[in-house]
Amino acid sequence: MKKIILFVSALLFFFTSLANAHGPVRQKAEEKVTINAPAAKVWDIIKNYGDMSWHPGIMSTTVKGDNTKGAVRVLTLKDGGTITEELKKYDEAKMSYGYKITEMSSSKTITHAGAEEKVPALPVNDYAASIELADKGGKTEVTWKAGYYRAYMNNNPPEEMNEEAANTAVKAVLETGLINLKKLAEK
Repeated sequence: MKKIILFVSALLFFFTSLANAHGPVRQKAEEKVTINAPAAKVWDIIKNYGDMSWHPGIMSTTVKGDNTKGAVRVLTLKDGGTITEELKKYDEAKMSYGYKITEMSSSKTITHAGAEEKVPALPVNDYAASIELADKGGKTEVTWKAGYYRAYMNNNPPEEMNEEAANTAVKAVLETGLINLKKLAEK
């Protein structure tokens, strides 16, 4: 009987340890906006993958390629950071495209757990997103979705690179972009 109790206790300890030792969890963000303009007009503003002038957080964009899979754009942010993204899919007929961040500059360096850590311009890792338009009878519904991990992939992340920091930053990028897109399209 003692062996069974000891065995069950050891199993419980083992599974509890596994549950508490997991790393980051994939996060998701989705923002939508309805624009009082035809979808074709809205699509004209965002359809060129190499042009992010519609987003107020982007100072400039350089691109290698066009609206085809594999095109790479480098976004220079207003705060001076850079983000490199690769076009993963583009569908003119469905007015949508998807992309993935492949590289980022760091915004600062912090000391965490005795080590120097670079905080990326956007505090995320393995970020992929899509933007799509839907015609709603003269109006346009724009949906921008993103999936990502927090920037710090080990346990016990610093405040600058935890889930809350990642979610707050991504939400701000999506919201400010869609708010400005609405303003531009409704002129």
